Amino acid sequence: MDDLENLLNLHGEIFPMDNGYWVKFEAYRVEICEAVPHGIKYSLTLHDKYNRRVIGYDNAHSFKSSKKYRAKKLSYDHIHKQMDIVAYEFISPSQLLEDFWESVEKYMENHQ
Repeated sequence: MDDLENLLNLHGEIFPMDNGYWVKFEAYRVEICEAVPHGIKYSLTLHDKYNRRVIGYDNAHSFKSSKKYRAKKLSYDHIHKQMDIVAYEFISPSQLLEDFWESVEKYMENHQ
């Protein structure tokens, strides 16, 4: 499973971006359970020049969506977009990376 290894190999990596922004990756295997059905704990974050997280994809904890999300969500997968928290549908490690980088790109386009 190459896409899983690609994600796991990013664990601990920090990437400087333009204007003092930076990205940090954390990803490691854990035991499969209801909250983490894919067996991967992850945190992919974009931080501004003041070290504030402005975007984060993670499954480190349960959450209450700031949106009108009514369906019961058993997994911990979610997205932090500044003050908002919304559910995230984990499909695969490669899709997670693609979705994260797309969010980063959109954010950076609007905050340069």
